[in-house]
Amino acid sequence: MKSANKKILSLLALTLTGNAAWASEQLVYGIDNFDLLIYTLGSVLVLLFFAIIIVALGLLFIVKESLKKAPKTAEDVAFEMEGETGWKGFLARINAAKPIALEKDIIMDHNYDGIQELDNDLPPWWKALFYGCIVLAFGYLGVYHWWGETDAEPVSIAEYHYDVEQAAIAKKEYLATMANSIDETNVEAVVEAAALASGKKAFDANCKVCHGGAGEGGVGPNLTDEYWLHGGDVKSIFKTIKYGVTAKGMLAWEAKLTPLQIQEVSSYILSLQGTNPPNAKAPQGEKVAM
Repeated sequence: MKSANKKILSLLALTLTGNAAWASEQLVYGIDNFDLLIYTLGSVLVLLFFAIIIVALGLLFIVKESLKKAPKTAEDVAFEMEGETGWKGFLARINAAKPIALEKDIIMDHNYDGIQELDNDLPPWWKALFYGCIVLAFGYLGVYHWWGETDAEPVSIAEYHYDVEQAAIAKKEYLATMANSIDETNVEAVVEAAALASGKKAFDANCKVCHGGAGEGGVGPNLTDEYWLHGGDVKSIFKTIKYGVTAKGMLAWEAKLTPLQIQEVSSYILSLQGTNPPNAKAPQGEKVAM
């Protein structure tokens, strides 16, 4: 119950701070890390800190402008000349732009066909955001790449494992779809050991009784020589197994074996070429170059 309360508080905090989508992902990835609440709130506090400083500076400037009786510096005079008081003065301070009256002090010794360059500093608001991003970057690295518990991982690693699992599921579904679409027009021989082992298993269970355990032939023809009655390429073998040859007692296996299994059996039969098992049946049919 305590763990559930922590998760609810964490998700609530993340949602309130504008991370609703990211918070929902944590449920998907199974992350239950109460420290996320602390990191998120800490990031918000850092942003609030900078915001308070900026507002405080603006308020101080406004109070100063309202209390002073007469400008004391050249800059103040320039602000008065330009009408930069109140909120306008605050915006001017935030942007740190020199008034036109003082631009002569920051003109650089560059002159391009009469065009001169000013040595303006970066605006304070830009610097504040830059330094704030540096601070927040450490929190981001911690949450996503460094910190973890015995029963949880950093978010990026958890996301990786989740995506790998989803990819494996998608691959399995895709292969299942592709397996059902295999027929005598697009079948290709497979050479992977696992596929051939599966083909041998199906062969032993269904074909061995007629063609022999090593494909040497029996009631059916020899499958290890170069002679074939109905074609010796993978497409022809697939077609023969699928539809059978009822006139010669060969059953149609399409109702019992899946297209993938027929492909594996066909590939296994091709792998028997040239094995020369003992007691091989005499060649039948036409010689096919392999």
